[in-house]
Amino acid sequence: MLIRSRREFLRDAVRSVSAAGALGAMGKFGEMNALAVNANLPYQALVCIYLAGGNDGHNMVIPVTTTQQNYSLYQQGRGGLALAQGSLVPVHNGNDTYGLHPKLAELGALYNQGASPVAVVANVGMLVKQIDRNLYNSNNSAIVPNALFSHSDQSSQWQTSIPTGLGSTGWGGRVADQLASLNAGAKFPAMASTSGASLFVTGQQSFAATVPAGTAQLLNVGNQARLLGLQQLVTFDNGLQLVQASNSTLTRGLNYASSLNAALNGVTLTTAFPANNPLATQLQTVARIIKVQNTLGLSRQIFFCQLGGFDTHGSQLVQQDALLQQLSQAMAAFYQATVDIGMQNAVTTFTSSEFGRTLTPNSGGGTDHAWGSHHFVMGGGVKGGKFYGQFPDLHVGGPNDANSRGTLIPSTSVDQYAATMATWFGVQPQNLGSVFPNLANFNQTDLGFLG
Repeated sequence: MLIRSRREFLRDAVRSVSAAGALGAMGKFGEMNALAVNANLPYQALVCIYLAGGNDGHNMVIPVTTTQQNYSLYQQGRGGLALAQGSLVPVHNGNDTYGLHPKLAELGALYNQGASPVAVVANVGMLVKQIDRNLYNSNNSAIVPNALFSHSDQSSQWQTSIPTGLGSTGWGGRVADQLASLNAGAKFPAMASTSGASLFVTGQQSFAATVPAGTAQLLNVGNQARLLGLQQLVTFDNGLQLVQASNSTLTRGLNYASSLNAALNGVTLTTAFPANNPLATQLQTVARIIKVQNTLGLSRQIFFCQLGGFDTHGSQLVQQDALLQQLSQAMAAFYQATVDIGMQNAVTTFTSSEFGRTLTPNSGGGTDHAWGSHHFVMGGGVKGGKFYGQFPDLHVGGPNDANSRGTLIPSTSVDQYAATMATWFGVQPQNLGSVFPNLANFNQTDLGFLG
């Protein structure tokens, strides 16, 4: 009965800790190395926005009049999913004219402003090596990512940057491992997720806090006596190694939650974030944490946010309208928040998604799983107002189509996309291979969209 009562107490107490996610990933019990920190190092943050389900980039970035193709080619491939040309938000890449989805008005305005903080990286996807249509169809499985059109596999691969197997750490986590010394002595982990546990922010030595978005108090066990009782229980040595490890993780989480609560106490933002927008709520939480980074003793931070619903096999036009509007409004508010707190040059935000979708629609008014897609990068350090990578040929069955449905073969790898940001973040060139084991297969390791 004594053991059962203790378990019940722990269960109830942990349920009442609204920041239980701040405990970090179970199984990662090691602490970061306590190395000397250079207090003069400038602060930097990476913010990943994961569009879960496989976002359709074809209706996000559309060629209107370019040197290689035009709107009519897009319209021909899209069929009933084609957006009216007059509804698009016009953007330019040199002399070429493109259109953004009409619900991306806020991102379009940022892209078009002087000293633009927004860039488009075209046709990004998971690759083992650079390949073309002929190589893809050569039946050589060694040069194609595993389980190419599987949600779970491709989500894992995008977050780990390991295309030919299952990774136990994410590339964000490995970046944090590389730069752990820059955060020595910090009161809070270098990584945080506002969307539950994430492989992206799992490192070999570094672990992430999972912070509930939109909560005023990240730690609330009801009263001080109850908290004290919980702290006493988790420090009790019962001799069981697994239980002790779990208790250690819980203790660490309680300490981090307390530190974050204290740092955020009374901290507000002047920026207005849109209501009823789950991504905006997450990004608002991220902005508040960034605002108190100095109090937390952090020089580098990596965040993971997520917006779901992008698996649009049916009714895509309606679904994507709502989702992209949330994305655009949330990202624009977040950028403004970084401006308001004077951190816009220190924060780079980027989109990711497990794969793109077919150019040609299916019979249900939606699209099916595909491969390459387009992404946005945002921040004061971004060389914005232009496209990076190679925009694909949209001919169905053409040189960039893996089959006959407009399944784009990526022209830019996830490794190249991610390594560009890791380099800006401070990972040394000689260490990039430790973070991205596959990077040597690609000639260009810095795409140039960050200064």
